[in-house]
This record gives sequence, structure tokens and C-alpha cells, in this order.
Amino acid sequence: MANIVRFNPFDESFDDLLRGFFVRPMAVENEAGRPVQFRMDVKEEGNSYVVHAEIPGVKKEDIQVAVEGNQVSISAEVKRQSEEKQGERVLRSERYYGKVARAFTLGAELDSTAAQAKYNDGVLELVLPKKSAASAKTLTIQ
Repeated sequence: MANIVRFNPFDESFDDLLRGFFVRPMAVENEAGRPVQFRMDVKEEGNSYVVHAEIPGVKKEDIQVAVEGNQVSISAEVKRQSEEKQGERVLRSERYYGKVARAFTLGAELDSTAAQAKYNDGVLELVLPKKSAASAKTLTIQ
């Protein structure tokens, strides 16, 4: 016997058909259609955290880092253009732009005034020192 399946016009195949028609031009996606996220490593070294984030092809002026309490957010404007010409005819042109961002929470409060950021060869390095804990003060009762 054949199975009877109810037709749903809004299933995934319908989404694939319309992909790109109603999408914002700022969306940056990989070949699988998922948003692009940059890769990161977070290490704890003594009294600080060290973060390495791979953000290739971005100017350092287009990267923003915010540190508030124990939360860190990194965002970058991605602008890419490539064009293949043969003579005066353009055979292929690929352009995309958008914003990629990551945010995460660390286990300790951070000292945002002493934080440092370096960007070299597509890798953003953050050194985020931990805030020194307020020393406990004992009171003598008079």
C-alpha cells in the first residue's frame, strides 16, 4: 500500500525555492546556507583570559570589541569583492558583505581598562585581565 502524505507548501523544499528572494542583503552565509561565524580559542592564563579569534579579510578598523563585566562581544564588518574579467567582458562577479558577531561570558569579572587587543594576519588576540577581587576586610567590634 502507498502511504498518503499531506502536502505542506511551507516545508523546507519551499524555503529552498525562495531562498534569496526575501533575504536581507546583509546576510553572510556559507555554502550550506548557514550564517558564517568566526572561530575562537579562549584560554585562561593565570590572572587573565586570552582569546584568539580568526577574522580573515577584515580591516582592523571594521572590528569592534566590547567588554562589560564578564561578558565579551566581538563584531566585524565583512566586505568582499572578487571579479573575473576576460577582455572587457565580466564573466563572473561575486560580492557579499555583512556583519558577523560572537558574544560569550567568562567565569570572572574582567578589568576592561587593562584589556588589550591586537590584530595581525587575520587573527584578533585579546588579553582580558581578571578584576582583582576586593579584599575582605574584617571589622573589630568596639
